[in-house]
Amino acid sequence: MSLLENDVAVVTGGSSGIGRNICETFASEGASIVNADIQEAPRQGGTPTHEMVADEYDVEATYVECDVSKKADLEAVGEAAKELGGIDVWVNNAGIFRGEEFTEVTEDEYDQLMDINVKGTFFGAQVAIEQMVESGGGSLINLSSVAGLEGSGDFVTYCSSKGAVRLMTYSLADKYGPEGVRVNAIHPGVIETEMVTDDVPIIGGEGEEAFRQQVPLRRFGQPDDIGNAALFLASDMSDYVNGESLVVDGGQTNT
Repeated sequence: MSLLENDVAVVTGGSSGIGRNICETFASEGASIVNADIQEAPRQGGTPTHEMVADEYDVEATYVECDVSKKADLEAVGEAAKELGGIDVWVNNAGIFRGEEFTEVTEDEYDQLMDINVKGTFFGAQVAIEQMVESGGGSLINLSSVAGLEGSGDFVTYCSSKGAVRLMTYSLADKYGPEGVRVNAIHPGVIETEMVTDDVPIIGGEGEEAFRQQVPLRRFGQPDDIGNAALFLASDMSDYVNGESLVVDGGQTNT
């Protein structure tokens, strides 16, 4: 039997990048997929995620337009998951990333980043856990970052948001472990997606080689590095893993 056979998995931000790979990885192991994203089309082009996984892996899949900063949108995602059988796995993946000059950050810029990265994770977790408790358990996975482990002066707001996600994860694991809900975080390093090639050009920018030299493996990560980590945390392979930070960064934060 496949690792996620008969499971229903929700992935926020599943249209592109890491989220798209998580959807595909889960579908390849038998999960039905709910992609909750603000846009249906992938940033990198191609077939929408839910259509791609349905065609390639013969699983049920649907797309729900979702702004994760709005709880009503997240509740609609929960209802869509109920129609497929109820939430077994929920991945809070949606997020934004940008550099900044700290003293120039506006209230609107701060609110936007925190609303998506923190509020979206908080209320996504709330919707997921409510269903999971009713059904006897599940796996909640929050995407934090190495920026949630170490501070960086160029990314103060982002680091603040991802640090919040890390401690939120530990708190929820403590609260809902007795209800059979496992809550864990993944902390990616530099993963080659549009977030670090276009939004903040770490890859392709002047500092690319300097960033690479910070990684003991001397390479940047790929989306499937995170997809495989998420599969581990979603499946019974991690049945006794709760309240954990899984760092996937090529060793960067250990040097």
